[in-house]
Amino acid sequence: MTKTRRGYIARRRRTKIRLFASTFRGAHSRLTRTTTQQKMRALVSAHRDRGRQKRDFRRLWITRINAIIREKMVFYSYSRLIHDLYKKQLLLNRKILAQIAISNRNCLYMISNEITK
Repeated sequence: MTKTRRGYIARRRRTKIRLFASTFRGAHSRLTRTTTQQKMRALVSAHRDRGRQKRDFRRLWITRINAIIREKMVFYSYSRLIHDLYKKQLLLNRKILAQIAISNRNCLYMISNEITK
């Protein structure tokens, strides 16, 4: 029997995984089986945390808007502001409102006063 020359597909797959896991510590970057496990774990965490990041930023924006609105007006809150925005059909999302609240509070107060009239 003649010797068959093996291909490089498996080696190419392993090097691709090693490149992905090259910044991991210890055996997680050296051993093939643990690198594949850690790669799957990292990708699962990244996928999960993309949704969590969107959720966290939305919570942050809502908290900022609510704090600024309640600071000026005693009986006015975030939920009333958003409700009045929808009634007046003003399309300002929470990210923009939070940026306005941080950079220029008077502008946010003007918007809320115009809406409540």
